[in-house]
Amino acid sequence: MVTGTADKWFNSVVYLILAAVAAASIFPLLYVVSMSLTPYSEVVKNGGFVIVPRSLSFEAYNRIFADPALGRSMLVTVFVTVVGTAVNLLLTTVAAYPLSRRKLQGRSFFLLFIVITMLFNGGLIPTYLIVQSLGLLDSVWALIVPGAIATFNVLVMKSFFENLPEELFESARIDGAQEFRILWQIVLPLSVPSVLTVGLFYMVGHWNSFFSAVLYITDRELYPLQVVIRNMLLLTQSNELQAEVTVPTAAMQMAAVIAGSLPIIAVYPFIQKHFTKGMLLGAIKG
Repeated sequence: MVTGTADKWFNSVVYLILAAVAAASIFPLLYVVSMSLTPYSEVVKNGGFVIVPRSLSFEAYNRIFADPALGRSMLVTVFVTVVGTAVNLLLTTVAAYPLSRRKLQGRSFFLLFIVITMLFNGGLIPTYLIVQSLGLLDSVWALIVPGAIATFNVLVMKSFFENLPEELFESARIDGAQEFRILWQIVLPLSVPSVLTVGLFYMVGHWNSFFSAVLYITDRELYPLQVVIRNMLLLTQSNELQAEVTVPTAAMQMAAVIAGSLPIIAVYPFIQKHFTKGMLLGAIKG
């Protein structure tokens, strides 16, 4: 089918806009990576702005990873991310499945009760007092328990469960299957895109956890990665004159940013297909 001239012009404009958006998205990442690998002499020569370095230097990464606090914080963050995401998915699934069943008595009340929490919450101080009363201060569980379940993710997974054919549930019940068996052997295997989508939301949230750690954690041994990176950036800025003798301050800052972002960037491509599918199916009802 031959497209007309107007269609060709329209497609050209669309491609140009998409190319501009892609360049605008890639440029910050390219700048961060380049600056983290740029030697001090080249940074000075280019006035502190380098996109493609002529030579590479890993001194900034050597300094960043030489700090024992970074490795310790990495372990804390990995633990919080893995365990926290597992707890999140368990509770979210258990909450979303019964809410997806239209025959559940009081379903509308429970949905309203849950949705209200998206609009109103207890606030910062009451939440802190609850965490304190539970004895979770200065504990990694303070980074997991308060956000153990997110209303938005429950609604996304509920919508996905509602799209599954009702005949599957009826056939399973006729065969004598109980609800937990239906959830485990039928619903979850068919809901991998939704589970991975929600899991990615939780995982990114735990990995980037910063404010909760600042609020609930005072023990430096339990600081997660983002807090340690923030402290490194502040320390680098305060020692700017001494640090730039061998390593540019900007290089160490960008190396810290890469260290905190690389694991998530590395994981995302493997679940991108499921992530997109899960968002689409979870948003379509009926």
